[in-house]
Amino acid sequence: MLGMNQTNPAPAGDLIKDSSEATFMADVIEASQEVPVIVDFWAPWCGPCKTLGPALEAAVTAARGKVRMVKINVDENQELSAQLRIQSIPTVYAFFEGRPVDAFQGALPAGELKKFVDKLTALAGDDGLGAALEEGEALLTEGAAVEAAQLFAAILGQTPDNAAAFGGLARAHIAMGELDQAEALLANAPAPMENAKEVEAARAQLALARQAANAGPVEEFRAAVTADPANHQARFDLAQALYARGDTESAIDELLELFRRDRDWNEGAARTQLFTIFDALKPTDPLVQKGRRRLSSIIFA
Repeated sequence: MLGMNQTNPAPAGDLIKDSSEATFMADVIEASQEVPVIVDFWAPWCGPCKTLGPALEAAVTAARGKVRMVKINVDENQELSAQLRIQSIPTVYAFFEGRPVDAFQGALPAGELKKFVDKLTALAGDDGLGAALEEGEALLTEGAAVEAAQLFAAILGQTPDNAAAFGGLARAHIAMGELDQAEALLANAPAPMENAKEVEAARAQLALARQAANAGPVEEFRAAVTADPANHQARFDLAQALYARGDTESAIDELLELFRRDRDWNEGAARTQLFTIFDALKPTDPLVQKGRRRLSSIIFA
């Protein structure tokens, strides 16, 4: 299980090796119980393989034993290649604790290879689960939603009841614009994590993403509010449009102003929307802390 597995750096001579059908079980399946094992399927006639192989070896070497690499010549190991459905080369698989956890096809630039290796070292690093989750969040922040989804899915493969990884996977789908997939995933959240804060945060993000998809033009709503500051619907629509445009701070400002003017408007819609935004952000986000303080000051004024 993640969090209980400690990385045991491999001796330098064992970091990168050629393997075959006869030794695949020992070199990959058994070895991946200790550290992740990257399997490079290649052939001497494959042009991109000649670029990818050395670059991948360099990335593995730089990881200082936290991952290993095994090279499989597909021409000499056709049965194994067929079993793993290798349809084109280069194809790279990553195994951890006896199971495939990631893969890609074709040559990648050095930066992408480093990310690939970093995800694996995070998955099995000394900090275990915590490091893997942090890497997933970092990937989301960087806009690498596909890679984040792969990592969160890998974590769930090891710890199916992990609410942080479950919520992270849903948020990765949202970031990719796959709102229906995120909704289906959240609708089927297992009971132990159904009300976890990470899952609730993903639900809040999904609700906001649905609203953003239907948000109108900021300029139109701003003009309406300027013409009539008491037009609460226009101000509410302006807040939604601002959030959809990525201006979360201004959206919060407009909702706070709406709440100040009429806290009961539309059954407290401004407050409800504020809490949805707060739930979608991290509790430590300065916007959340500032917004909650300002909301409290209005309530108790």
